[in-house]
Amino acid sequence: MLKLFKYLKKSIPFIILIFGLLVLQAFCDLSLPTYTSDIVDIGIQQGGVQEVVPVAIRESQMANIIKLLEAEEQETVLNAYTLLSKDNLTKEEFKDYQKKYPILDKENIYILKDNSKNNQEEYEKLEAIMKDALILASMLNSDSEETKEMRSQLLSQLPKEMADKNLLDIITILPKEQSNKIIGSIEEKIAAIPDAMIGQGVIAAVKNEYQAIGMNVNSIQRNYIMLTGAKMLGLALVATVASVSVGFLSARIGAGLGKDLRERVFTTVIQFSNLEFDQFSTASLITRSTNDIQQVQMIMVMLLRMVFYAPILAIGGVIKVLNTNTSMTWIIALGVCLLLGLVGTLFVLAMPKFKFMQKLVDKLNLVTREILTGLPVIRAFSKEKTEEKRFDKANRDLMRTNLFVNRVMAFMMPVMTIIMNGITILILWKGAESIDLGTMQVGDIMAFISYTMQIIMSFLMLSMLSIILPRASVSASRIMEVLNKKASIQDPETPAAFDTMKKGYVEFENVSFRYPKAEDDVLSNISFTAKPGETTAIIGSTGSGKSTLINLIPRFFDVTEGSVKVDGVDVRKITQHDLRDKLGYVPQKGVLFSGTIDSNIRYGNEKATQEEIEGAARIAQAYDFIEEKPDRYDSPIAQGGGNVSGGQKQRLSIARAIAKNPEIYIFDDSFSALDYKTDVALRKALKTEIAESTVIIVAQRISTILHADQILVLDEGKIVGKGTHKELLNSCEVYRQIALSQLSQEELE
Repeated sequence: MLKLFKYLKKSIPFIILIFGLLVLQAFCDLSLPTYTSDIVDIGIQQGGVQEVVPVAIRESQMANIIKLLEAEEQETVLNAYTLLSKDNLTKEEFKDYQKKYPILDKENIYILKDNSKNNQEEYEKLEAIMKDALILASMLNSDSEETKEMRSQLLSQLPKEMADKNLLDIITILPKEQSNKIIGSIEEKIAAIPDAMIGQGVIAAVKNEYQAIGMNVNSIQRNYIMLTGAKMLGLALVATVASVSVGFLSARIGAGLGKDLRERVFTTVIQFSNLEFDQFSTASLITRSTNDIQQVQMIMVMLLRMVFYAPILAIGGVIKVLNTNTSMTWIIALGVCLLLGLVGTLFVLAMPKFKFMQKLVDKLNLVTREILTGLPVIRAFSKEKTEEKRFDKANRDLMRTNLFVNRVMAFMMPVMTIIMNGITILILWKGAESIDLGTMQVGDIMAFISYTMQIIMSFLMLSMLSIILPRASVSASRIMEVLNKKASIQDPETPAAFDTMKKGYVEFENVSFRYPKAEDDVLSNISFTAKPGETTAIIGSTGSGKSTLINLIPRFFDVTEGSVKVDGVDVRKITQHDLRDKLGYVPQKGVLFSGTIDSNIRYGNEKATQEEIEGAARIAQAYDFIEEKPDRYDSPIAQGGGNVSGGQKQRLSIARAIAKNPEIYIFDDSFSALDYKTDVALRKALKTEIAESTVIIVAQRISTILHADQILVLDEGKIVGKGTHKELLNSCEVYRQIALSQLSQEELE
């Protein structure tokens, strides 16, 4: 799979952009639970009050706080606030401040200076002082039984006129040593209280102070919730835009990769020789070019959307969780371990099936192709039921494998759901204990659940991917098998030039050929020369090597020994394009392409004039049946030439070679579907129209080659006779036997 990444070089800028968008999306997704927690903890429970340092405080309350502080701490606090009173404010200023702080007409107040937060270190110091002072003052002013008892004990030691004083006032008039002792004992009790409860207590004190000042605490709460909600909506919108953009870009990259792979596979296959085609079946090559590339394209989109996103989300979630509450991180570790164990088990079960599945797809394509191609034969032999059973078997084998994989997937989803729900229950159970002990707030547990689900979901994404990845990996391997397969027939680095003195010559010099891994030669020690203006015919029994010999000229195969020369040059020393540009090849089985009659004849020479096209059709004896069609040369040709007869298909194939006007014509048993009359007319036309060209004919019928200038007789891959028709009748028994099997003695003579 990784080998395919080299085909993504041109997409690197888009991949970097996708990574950036995924980071942005993860940031937004990971920020939302924090804001949810803030709405619950701060917006609802704390009434929108965020800071333990009050922005405004009554002069009397400040006096109480100052009494509890050391001299240095008193200076820090007083430097951070500004005293507001009627004496130091103008009438306009007083009216403005009174709207915000209604108690100002009854009591002076201190407000926090605007620049108090500029120095972070000083502000943190102020927070610590005010937090301790406010919680201490709150406890001393509370109506708890413990506070009442302590006040009663102290009043018993003081004059009766102190009876109306509260505990804080009493402590401040006590000797320093005694007051410090009392405050110290209270601070010890405060230290035993969880930080979360202390924080809530301080915020409650600040909120009570705001209410005493007359500030609109409902407005403070509403504004905080609305502002936080607006931030959440903004983050959600940004995350949505990022997600849509990632989806668009990843789909574009995946489609581009699919297009490039199809082009490369097609280009590679086009360059294959017959040797490579023997190693890859046509059905397999079609599957690799379609289904396998589609699998890779799909997994590439998922890789860009999930594999990048899942680690970013998981790492960010872990960092957020550690900042939320570290006492429950073991729950996340437990959930991840359970998921990995489940995925690992399913991976071991599914991986072999994915490899087998692609082979079954190949088999189904092969069977389907064979049946559809051979329908006439199947019907002629009444084998419909047999072929239906063969197709059904291939179809059922694929179905069973698909069912197994789908059942594995179906089993995985509910188990993962159980794990996720179990983790949620465990978090709520442990979180409830923490809330009860005061070490955690409700918003924190909500955020923790959200982050845990995001972490588990990231592993779930990777898990889902790990189930799909094996099949894509198998597909990628199959694609790379084709792309890495080098054609056995390669062009030389420095092509040789043709010998102009031997234009049109085809020479075989001691040629032997053996198929790969075969034990015996198909052709042995073949030597002959085909000259311009002459017709060289090749005849022999079935399996004697006629077509193999012909295939060596256009270099569909390379010789094992000896050499094949065209225009005086070994075909291995010139480019395949230059070689084949000199040849007009008509295969044994006429091959037509979907299009029109004109496009098929013009296939080898797109610049041919209409007169040349019609001339080629006349020579090939195709002119008459073309003229009978309503659209003549614009008549459509179905795929594979399915809408014309075998004889018409052969004649159009011959016309295509003639329209190319090559130096050398190769007819590989190309007259077999023609009737005797058409055969004679065609050979007569060829003799007249292409008299200066080199003509090589492979034939089964003696009548086709009677007037050839040179006839080669093949038997078991060897030339057993060479000469004219009359010479071979007297000198070659094999030829004589073939001739007598087709014509009478009188006809031969």
